[in-house]
Amino acid sequence: MTLDIPALQADLQAKGIDVLRLIFPDVLGLTRSKDLLVSQLHNTKSPMFCQGVWVTTTGGDVLDGNHIMSSGLPDLLTQIDPNTLSMMPWEPGVAMVIGDAFNPDHSVSEIAPRSVLQSVIAQYTALGLTPIVGPELEFYIANYDETEGWSRSLSRTGRVYTTGESVDPGGQFLNLMRMLDGMDIGVFAGNHEFSPSQYEINLWHSEALDAADRTFLFKTAVRDIVARTGKHALFTGKPWDDEGGSGFHLHFSVVDQQGNNIMSDGGHGLSDIAHHMIAGLLENAGAIAALSNPTINAYKRLGPDTLAPYRANWGHDNRSAMLRVPPERGAGTRLEMRLGDPAANPYLLIASTLAAGLDGITRSLTAPAPVAGWAYEDNSAPILPMTLTAALDALDADTVMREAMGSTVIDVFSVLKRDEVKRYEDSVADKNTREVSQWEIDEYFADY
Repeated sequence: MTLDIPALQADLQAKGIDVLRLIFPDVLGLTRSKDLLVSQLHNTKSPMFCQGVWVTTTGGDVLDGNHIMSSGLPDLLTQIDPNTLSMMPWEPGVAMVIGDAFNPDHSVSEIAPRSVLQSVIAQYTALGLTPIVGPELEFYIANYDETEGWSRSLSRTGRVYTTGESVDPGGQFLNLMRMLDGMDIGVFAGNHEFSPSQYEINLWHSEALDAADRTFLFKTAVRDIVARTGKHALFTGKPWDDEGGSGFHLHFSVVDQQGNNIMSDGGHGLSDIAHHMIAGLLENAGAIAALSNPTINAYKRLGPDTLAPYRANWGHDNRSAMLRVPPERGAGTRLEMRLGDPAANPYLLIASTLAAGLDGITRSLTAPAPVAGWAYEDNSAPILPMTLTAALDALDADTVMREAMGSTVIDVFSVLKRDEVKRYEDSVADKNTREVSQWEIDEYFADY
């Protein structure tokens, strides 16, 4: 991509923007950033970072994934994608933009999550297909006190699908919605969710890369906006023992070169290609679990009778299944992957989901029969990985993911996460407990 720096400078200055915040996701999905003075953009065409960012844990250690440490911590360079430019209404004079990451020789980084997703999308493009994605994320708003620790900002139960002062004292959530609207990232609705101080905000669907970008901008913005009120947005999957977890659901479909949704059979059923995608998703579900549920804590959300997935199954308009087929047909025909956790890196979650669907398409895999009723009782379907270790084992062994996404990013992800598992096991006496440990609170709450 050729970047017209003078045109970008002129556009930003005309909008009263004097600082451009360049952001990109690390492998964990955390936001890495640098503030650039707009007046000096002509001197900072490719802002540099250290590749140690790819292998830095949530605990602050730097590991030697992909030999980054042993090769002396080389640079990576970034390039602004002006199509991702977004205003920051809560920070006058500042705009946000996503950057692509490259190796020092300007070659594409095989670790950069955005590049990994672009590679998977290109494999769809080669077949004349375009994946469309609609993200749904839940999160909690929490208080933190040095003496009392973490607590939910609200305690009253039974407020699912509500808005207003009773679930939004002082209009904090209303302000959040307004700020997100000013970013023009496709936010269109929001409400209080099932558990006290849990919220969901809906984003429009779009082509997969754009959807991932908007999700990344959304999570980055929510954390920043909420933090300015003295509270914290928690995208951790299961922060509280006594309340439900939060999900990151993906609605997705494919369209042909004319933009026609090809997931329907023209009536009330699904097309062959939709059934192939379902089969691919079920066959690779274990590997997807690692990237969609990337923390120790995530597996305390999953299980039987939790309204989170437990078995690798699918059903029509069935929220107890891993994969739900919503009832809309025609242009609205789609699949809903319900496995994800909001701590997931949106680029890697979407890339792995699409890679599995692509596997089903290219091999014309046959989907099993849909589950009917309470899907947790579907003994014909395999149980999903119930620990991060089991999911990492499935990911490491999944040749489909390695071929579609590249082994480099999977190996680096595995290095980071197996270190996480070891640190957890070294610190927690009862490693099989379903209770949220202090280690998880310390490890995840500040970052996720």
